[in-house]
Amino acid sequence: MSTLTYISPSKKEFVVEAEIDHTLMEIAVKNDVEGIDADCEGSCACATCHIIIPAEFRSLTGAADEDESALLDFLDNRRAGSRLSCQILMKKDLDGMTVEVPELV
Repeated sequence: MSTLTYISPSKKEFVVEAEIDHTLMEIAVKNDVEGIDADCEGSCACATCHIIIPAEFRSLTGAADEDESALLDFLDNRRAGSRLSCQILMKKDLDGMTVEVPELV
C-alpha cells in the first residue's frame, strides 16, 4: 500500500495509507484529514478540498483542467501547486508525497 502525508492548516501531520485509483480527496475524507471538507463530495463544484502539490510531484499529478482552474481562481489563497484533491487519482508514482492543506478562506 502507498502512503500520503497531509499537512493540515494547523500543521498537524496525517500520514495515511493511500489506495491506488482513489482520489486524494476520498483518501483524505476516509482518514478524517483536517481541512478537507469535500462539501460537493468530489464533483469539482466547491473547492473545499484544496491542496498544494509540492513542486517535485506536479508533473506527475498534471495540470488543472479549465473547470478546476476556474474554481481555484475564486480562492484568495491559490498559489503554485494549488489543486483540488478530488481531481487527482492516487497512483504508485505519488507514494510518499506530502501535500499541504491550506486554510479555507
